[in-house]
Amino acid sequence: MNIEGRLLGNRYEIIEKIGNGGMATVYKAKCHVLNRYVAVKILRDEFTTDEEFIKRFEVEAQSAASITHPNIVSVYDVGKEGNLYYIVMELIKGKTLKEIITQERGALPWKWSVNIAIQIASALEVAHKNNIIHRDIKPHNIIITEDGIAKVTDFGIAKAVSNSTITAFGTTIGSVHYFSPEHARGGYTDAKSDLYSLGVVMYEMLTGKVPFDADTPVSIALKHMQEEPIPPIEKNSSIPLAVNNIIMKALQKDTQQRYETATEMLRDLNRALKEPEGNFVNNTNYEDSPTQRISVVGNETAKRGTTNKKQGKFKQFIQKHKVLVWITVLIILFALSLGGTMLYFNLTKPKEITIPNLIGKTSEEAEQILTQNGLKFEYNDEEYSTEYPEGQIMKQDPAYKENSKASTIKEGSTIKLTISKGTEVTTVPKVAGMKKEEAIETLKQYKLTAEVLEETSKDIQEGYVTRQETEPETVVNAGDTVKIYVSIGTGLKQIVVPSVKTKNVDEATKTLSDLGLIVTVEYEEDTTKNNGTVLNQSISSGSVVDEGTTIVITVNQIAELKYGTVKINLKSLLNYKEETDENGEVIKPKDVKLEVKVTSEGKEETVYNQSVSPTRTDITANISGKGTIIVKVFVNDVKKEEHQLNLNAETTLTLE
Repeated sequence: MNIEGRLLGNRYEIIEKIGNGGMATVYKAKCHVLNRYVAVKILRDEFTTDEEFIKRFEVEAQSAASITHPNIVSVYDVGKEGNLYYIVMELIKGKTLKEIITQERGALPWKWSVNIAIQIASALEVAHKNNIIHRDIKPHNIIITEDGIAKVTDFGIAKAVSNSTITAFGTTIGSVHYFSPEHARGGYTDAKSDLYSLGVVMYEMLTGKVPFDADTPVSIALKHMQEEPIPPIEKNSSIPLAVNNIIMKALQKDTQQRYETATEMLRDLNRALKEPEGNFVNNTNYEDSPTQRISVVGNETAKRGTTNKKQGKFKQFIQKHKVLVWITVLIILFALSLGGTMLYFNLTKPKEITIPNLIGKTSEEAEQILTQNGLKFEYNDEEYSTEYPEGQIMKQDPAYKENSKASTIKEGSTIKLTISKGTEVTTVPKVAGMKKEEAIETLKQYKLTAEVLEETSKDIQEGYVTRQETEPETVVNAGDTVKIYVSIGTGLKQIVVPSVKTKNVDEATKTLSDLGLIVTVEYEEDTTKNNGTVLNQSISSGSVVDEGTTIVITVNQIAELKYGTVKINLKSLLNYKEETDENGEVIKPKDVKLEVKVTSEGKEETVYNQSVSPTRTDITANISGKGTIIVKVFVNDVKKEEHQLNLNAETTLTLE
């Protein structure tokens, strides 16, 4: 089906086909409302015949449109026209990750691959927090821009397909290499299923191969469910230990042994860039493994490790100090038996501890300070901060108050800590061409602030963004300010053009000139109107124009009848030469027919018609007419001269 040139939704002009997918054909299109290029995905016919799928598709696509993230391809619109169902998306210049892997024909650099995985995980983190599961993470659905930024596409659409249309592996053969075991067996899929697929993508980036392959989709699915993958480090020895362990944890068949969340996987990926050979990935396969301290704490795994360690120390303390414990108990009982109420109170009353200042400390430093002071700690979710580097404590509750009596807490109390994730980055969107309000809201969605500046423009309509100082796709810190320039029109005074028809030319010229318009006068004749009256004007009355605009007025000019004279030297005109006979006598020439005709106002009239000697030099013909006339001279019915004359004044035409 050829739809190039078609206008969808009275808005999107289809320009050219730019790709094919399992579910849709992708076209480049132009949005005539916002004057920008977009990608339009037209769903294949086999998906549009299932009503249940269409319902799910619309719901899921709308959900995906609600997500805004630098690593997610934005969904702008969803629509239907006739039997065509389409999605309007951000147009990305770049290649799919699959194309890059195929072109390289082998392993990609591990740092580059980890950075791409971090961006994909960051996109999944936001989607999962919005209760949107992708269910089809694969290199084909990841676009790498020309600036090296990963963009995940097709969010939410795979769910509509998998829940409504897929009954076997036939409809998504290309995706089965990236299925999680639970997806392959048709079971419940959740956020952990996306993380398994991300593990497969990392495996392929770093080895050039997927972990499981076979001749049929069913055989591949069975391998996902039954076989353990060969560790990628065995296929590519240059893969760091930490990266290998991250992939193997993501590829666990038991969902309980995978990463709990994309946030947890992100922490390990970021740490792998700093400690590539670190053995810090928590492998839940081994319950007796020693507790590992993680630099970026706050996740549930770190909390459980800390709790187990404290319980072990407490048990060890009890076993080695049983005698001391019994002596302490006896002292307390003895004190009570003697009525030593005050002694009991002093022994059991919690001490008041000055709240320490933990802001700016690392998690290890904060834990050590709190433990030494007999205080407990909990971690809140991590937050971005431009003030505190990644890994430092940026908030504490209760807060530290310098020189304040209220800055104390009972021994054994808990202080809640918030760790900095470092400076959040975002990508600057293209807002040039948008309305001012839309541009401000778009920048806000990208966690940026708009600084609006006004400027005049002859080409851009008032209220629209003419340009932006920071180029689109530039990576900046969240919270940064982007300067946008908004058109205020031409900046010239606006003139409402009056009607000057039927007015005298002088009055009309003065009226228009006084308003700041430039007047040009043209003439034509209308015998039904008064001479000098304005017949027409080039800009209609009521129009709003810029000051200094030129307006042409057409003025009635009735021509008057004028007279003139044509003087003819026929001898010279005919170049006549006398002839003689054999006796030397001059031969008298034969007369010639001389005619003078005048054309005035489209009518031709003969004003002279006589037979005359060709030797005549003094022939005179009177002529008349209005305005411009045409004079023709004929000799023996042959035209010898033709002239155009303006008879606005007394005119004499001499012909020699």
